[in-house]
Amino acid sequence: MRERFFGCRPIRMGMTLLAGAVWLYCCSAKTSSAAPAEPWGEAPSAHSLLEGQLPTDYSRALPTAQVLIDVGHGGIDGGAHHEQILEKDINLAVAKKVYTMLRSQGIRTVLNRNGDYALSDDNRWNPGASRHRRDLSQRSQLTKEISTQILVSIHVNWAPDRTEHGPLVLHQNEGESALLAFCIQDALNRGQNTRGLPRVGKPFYLLNVVRQPAVIVEMGFISHEGDRRMLTDAAKQTELAAAIASGVRNYILLR
Repeated sequence: MRERFFGCRPIRMGMTLLAGAVWLYCCSAKTSSAAPAEPWGEAPSAHSLLEGQLPTDYSRALPTAQVLIDVGHGGIDGGAHHEQILEKDINLAVAKKVYTMLRSQGIRTVLNRNGDYALSDDNRWNPGASRHRRDLSQRSQLTKEISTQILVSIHVNWAPDRTEHGPLVLHQNEGESALLAFCIQDALNRGQNTRGLPRVGKPFYLLNVVRQPAVIVEMGFISHEGDRRMLTDAAKQTELAAAIASGVRNYILLR
């Protein structure tokens, strides 16, 4: 992931962690306003660009789902790396497993990429932006055009300090997003025997522009030898995917 966020220190876990998430979720629900959201002054939607070219009910042809899995990086953008090991490949391998697991449990799920390509290549409506900006705006635009309830963005972390390790889930400054983050963080901590806490991801584009509850899941550090072995092992990737899927399922059950 290009924008790194690391340095999480252990505090508490288990039921205390989950109770804190539920408390934050409840407080957010009580204080949220019933007023409609302000319009977003961003790039034109796919609807406005396609208006007049497709039938008025074209949206019925688009997928709907409870979960949109955002697969970090892809194509020319390899993300974080260690020698020949690229983040984009790890993200895709785990994301496909999460997708399969959630679907098998009856949770409607979609992937925003299922191969090694950059989403910026699909962005034809914002040609003036940089490739990185086109990639990010394409990811956020998909959350507006495809009806989904939550966004789970899958990534791998990196740090100059080679001792940094363990999962970290970043969330919006909002209760439902925090609850989703705590559920996934707890499941990952149990699998990796860590005690990290999720954090608000203030500088991250997706978390700032996506309307529905969204999280960025940093599964581990590619810069840490132990985490790197886990991230590149097929059996461990399945365990990572199972933990993420379990966290998503628990969130859905708690809502």
